[in-house]
Amino acid sequence: MQNLLRIAGLKAKTKLGRSTCLSQVSDNLLPPPIRIGARAVAWVESEVDAVVKARIEGRTPEQLRELVAVLVAARNAGAL
Repeated sequence: MQNLLRIAGLKAKTKLGRSTCLSQVSDNLLPPPIRIGARAVAWVESEVDAVVKARIEGRTPEQLRELVAVLVAARNAGAL
């Protein structure tokens, strides 16, 4: 079972502020959230962990965008 993070959890994992997190989602530097209710979204923790790990490894923004694309494709294919 996948753990989900609300915005507070995303901020804690990435050490970024709310606006920066949402901006990076828009720039495909963080994976997009999934809808968990009519007015609620959450991020898949394993996807966020993969991006944080890639940042620690020194990946470039373009490499992060490629990683996010792979993660989203895997999510959509049901591979997670």
